[in-house]
Amino acid sequence: MNQPWTIIKEIEADNSRLAKEAIVLREATASNNEFFEGLRLAYDPMVTFGVKKVPIHGGPDGQGLPFNVFAKLADQLQKRELTGHDARDANELTMAVATQEQWNGWYRLILLKDMKAGFSESTVNRVCEKQFPQYAIPVFECQLAKDCVDDDGNVDESELKGKKILDTKLDGMRVLTVVYPNGRVLQTSRNGKELVNFTVICDQIAKVAHTFTEPTVLDAEVMSKNFQDLMKQARRKTDVQADDAVLNLIDIIPLSEFLAGKGKVKQLARLERLHKWYADNEAAMPNVAVLGYEIVDLDTKEGQARLYEVNAIALAAKAEGIMLKDPDAVYECKRSKNWLKMKPFIEVSLKAVDVEEGKPDSKFVGTMGAVTFEGTEDGKFIRVSCGGGFSIKQRAQIWATHTGKPVAWQKKEKGKWVTYVEQPEGEDVMGRIGEIRADAITKSEDKDYYSLRFPRFKIWRGFEKDEKI
Repeated sequence: MNQPWTIIKEIEADNSRLAKEAIVLREATASNNEFFEGLRLAYDPMVTFGVKKVPIHGGPDGQGLPFNVFAKLADQLQKRELTGHDARDANELTMAVATQEQWNGWYRLILLKDMKAGFSESTVNRVCEKQFPQYAIPVFECQLAKDCVDDDGNVDESELKGKKILDTKLDGMRVLTVVYPNGRVLQTSRNGKELVNFTVICDQIAKVAHTFTEPTVLDAEVMSKNFQDLMKQARRKTDVQADDAVLNLIDIIPLSEFLAGKGKVKQLARLERLHKWYADNEAAMPNVAVLGYEIVDLDTKEGQARLYEVNAIALAAKAEGIMLKDPDAVYECKRSKNWLKMKPFIEVSLKAVDVEEGKPDSKFVGTMGAVTFEGTEDGKFIRVSCGGGFSIKQRAQIWATHTGKPVAWQKKEKGKWVTYVEQPEGEDVMGRIGEIRADAITKSEDKDYYSLRFPRFKIWRGFEKDEKI
């Protein structure tokens, strides 16, 4: 059986991804259990050892360290049965028994949780997940939001329906805090990388960890004075100054459900539990806050109006965006429509003054590519070319009317493309008032008028030209 440290050297020596995968496959086929158990300890984000420094073996060689002896040390470190000086002394004693090759090229790398050989758990999983599932390494994933806006800047209005839990998207760093009832607190990034610099927050949560009956994940955004300073502190190994960081709680889920990849409790019930837990323990956690929320019904005028009000608040506060969450959805460790994110937006009403054909190298050749709008908003004269937000049928109808010629367009129905033709008999859009949604009003130094950033057409206003209602 190949020794793990020689395998790591072999993988490191070849830059080819396929070559690295071939070596992993070879060891999986040979049932090299020790090699894969070491990789699991190194790459499973839920396995942490609580050590910042691991000594390098400088000799002389020890008699050799069996893997089961090292595994016992790793287990004690993971359970925090060994911490501080005790952990340091245990590491040094164990290192002395190992050979330099064993320790520096294998055991030390496991404790550092980095094989330093140009591969990760994804390499292992690509090889093993189907044929050798026993060697697959758990992948760390959390709930992620889908964007309400597509690549063309168009808002998917079909998603803005029904009851939604509404809150703001914070401009911070996503942090998953795992709280164990015995007082242990583990923090990781959204990708599973352990974070060790927010000790003030961890110490405060540790004081109330006994209030949980099972290991629990607190999903949150940590924020500091500004995002750049926050990221510096998160990565810093020395001179850490993260005492002003605040953990803003956004969700809660039992660790067992988190590791399974899907929860059992609906979103609204989770938030109610989170807010109650925070209210009961707030006094002990000055560096922890909970994000507020409200429920709106977007099928009603009142709900739509409130969405725009929250949008205006988010704009004024320069928040990163608005979050819309399905109150009946469970927590899923993937990107899904359970959570939707939408940047704060403005809406302005402008007059259509020109119609442009799609550019020769675009998919809108032979039909409408964009409409130019003009008008005054808040004392600013705006002129903008808007190509987003129109349906294919709208484009064909606008171009047919504008040119006086029929325009064909296609739509897929039941797996087959069906061709339709718009005749030049519709109402010309020139002079009509269109409502345009955008991220912001902008102005270039070389122009004497304003424009809009990421404009997308929403709807025509009024019934006649120049009618603005």
